[in-house]
Amino acid sequence: MTKKQELQHFIATACMLLAAVFSTTKTTAKNGEQQVPLADPFILYDKGVYYAYGTGSDNGIPVYISRDLKNWKSPSGDDKVHLALDKRDSYGNKWFWAPEVYLIDGTYYMYYSAEEHICVATSESPLGPFRQKEKRPMIEGRNIDNSLFIDPNGQAYLFWVKIDTCNAIWVCELEKDLQTPRPDTARPCISMSQEWEKIWPSVNEGPFVIRHKGTYYLTYSANSYECPDYGIGYATADHPLGPWTKSEHNPILQSPGTLQGCGHHAVFRDKRHRYRVVFHAHHAPGQISPRIMHFTRLKFIPQKNTADRLIFLPDYFTPRLTRD
Repeated sequence: MTKKQELQHFIATACMLLAAVFSTTKTTAKNGEQQVPLADPFILYDKGVYYAYGTGSDNGIPVYISRDLKNWKSPSGDDKVHLALDKRDSYGNKWFWAPEVYLIDGTYYMYYSAEEHICVATSESPLGPFRQKEKRPMIEGRNIDNSLFIDPNGQAYLFWVKIDTCNAIWVCELEKDLQTPRPDTARPCISMSQEWEKIWPSVNEGPFVIRHKGTYYLTYSANSYECPDYGIGYATADHPLGPWTKSEHNPILQSPGTLQGCGHHAVFRDKRHRYRVVFHAHHAPGQISPRIMHFTRLKFIPQKNTADRLIFLPDYFTPRLTRD
């Protein structure tokens, strides 16, 4: 084993020990204010209200609401966790992770993971209850982090992470019901390859895709979420099915300010139609859980003879959790 490999092994081992020690830590206040305890966060903006979904309950998928992105609360206005998805309405009984919610033709679709299987549930309200009509995974096998992308031509794609292929990101087309994959279109997109990703190999996860000036941008997280060096990179392609090429400017977000373990993000547009990024970070240096929700901005920088460069700005802010 080389000295570099020994260092990587030491860091990975230290991260695992930290994860074990702090996995049950309660949410604490910072500067007298409560933070939003959501990992793998996603934001839906609908009819003047922001909805934040994420990993944060053993019983399903919680949701919080806000009108300004800075102040969040439970829909009930008290300290109770409101579940948009209850495990009684879902496949699986544990490990409810990484939800995304979209309003399409009057129906709200929630894509999420349960027991390391990817699922989709629907509701008539962004607050739920979301339910699976058929309580089964979208795809057989150990898979997580399913993310929806709909091309301007109307074709829907599902991006997700195959655990059985060392946490590589895959893609396939979806049928018009937005729930049925087309197996013959499934193919790998990216896997761990760049030096910055090798602190805790082998992880590429948390895919999210946007389109800008005809180019597709696949943003993703690398290293393990337990590690301080968890970070975000991106790849580009001329088509959602690839081939995908990682940016030489990666990572685009990793340990801004005093934050550690930054990753599993989502991109959304705010009420002024400006791009925003939501992501999680460790609760504090040396303390992983409960992971906390943060926001930053996205920017494209024009380049000569190539696609615009994508950056996530380092000037993040941390919202607070309030009650009526």
